[in-house]
Amino acid sequence: MMKVAARGADEKFMRAALSEARKGIGRTHPNPAVGAVIVKGGKILAKGWHRGAGQPHAEVEAIRAMKGKPAKGATIYVTLEPCSTQGRTPPCTDAIREAGFSRVVYGATDPNPAHAGRAKKLLTRSGIEVINGVLGEECTAINRDWNKWIVTGLPYVTAKAGMTLDGRISSLPGSRWITSEESRADAMKLRARVDAILVGGETVRADNPRLTLRGIKSGLQPWRVVVTKSGRLPSNAHLFTDEFRDRTLVYKNKPLRKVLEDLGKRGVVSVMIEGGGRTLGDAFDHGLVDEVQFYYAPILSGGPTPAVGGKGVKDNEQAIRLVDPAYRKIGPDIRLTARVA
Repeated sequence: MMKVAARGADEKFMRAALSEARKGIGRTHPNPAVGAVIVKGGKILAKGWHRGAGQPHAEVEAIRAMKGKPAKGATIYVTLEPCSTQGRTPPCTDAIREAGFSRVVYGATDPNPAHAGRAKKLLTRSGIEVINGVLGEECTAINRDWNKWIVTGLPYVTAKAGMTLDGRISSLPGSRWITSEESRADAMKLRARVDAILVGGETVRADNPRLTLRGIKSGLQPWRVVVTKSGRLPSNAHLFTDEFRDRTLVYKNKPLRKVLEDLGKRGVVSVMIEGGGRTLGDAFDHGLVDEVQFYYAPILSGGPTPAVGGKGVKDNEQAIRLVDPAYRKIGPDIRLTARVA
């Protein structure tokens, strides 16, 4: 019973650390979002979260929030394994040892094979009790994009589209928009969380999109990436003339995987592909999509432009499967969010 109670307490305080970590989502590029809480006698004494690259990590933020109070006998809960090597900031394992914690509990293990488990070994040698894997799945999921980038060098790719119920993205006469204003506001939150927004050249020619953050109080303008075979793009397009023109990248006649590899080398951890149908189809054809976020408007339009084009599959056995689908009604529309199997 004692172990069950301790596990329950650890999960309770790890959820508090997760709440802190979520404050950093979309702000920490190219670092992960991490939260920490310091607990003693069953009470939270201090909290911290990582606010951005080059700034103190969550553990140090929480330690500073203690304002000199002793950490002896206290436990620090961290959503990600504490860093154990020198980067832009000193190793958090050093700060933890110097503070005098008796116990460290972390959720997700560092996905980098060179670092995975290293913090536990270092801290255990210093006489600190270390528990790992508490709410591990939840702590891992919060940095799914960073995890992929660390291991593969490729950004995490989300396919986003607003479409009719019959899967068309052709603009209707009299209106540019298919989905509702509520859906577009919801999709803007996703834009604010990614490092880059990618579209095809046809989308630039047909829609002249801005691909900017609107109605969002904070967040760095994501890179705006255009992939084009011909290179024929209007020089007066918003992407090349507005205040964020320096945040626009154009790739001419380059395979989409190579584009993503280059973005990964630039430190781009997450990419949202917004279209058009040909570009989304190419991404699915080559197995480059990790997640979908599709908005379905309650209209039928027919027409020649599917949301996902490409070569497609030969039979249902080869069909792309989505896992853990989540549906939500937004205004009159339905949003589908799911991971690609």
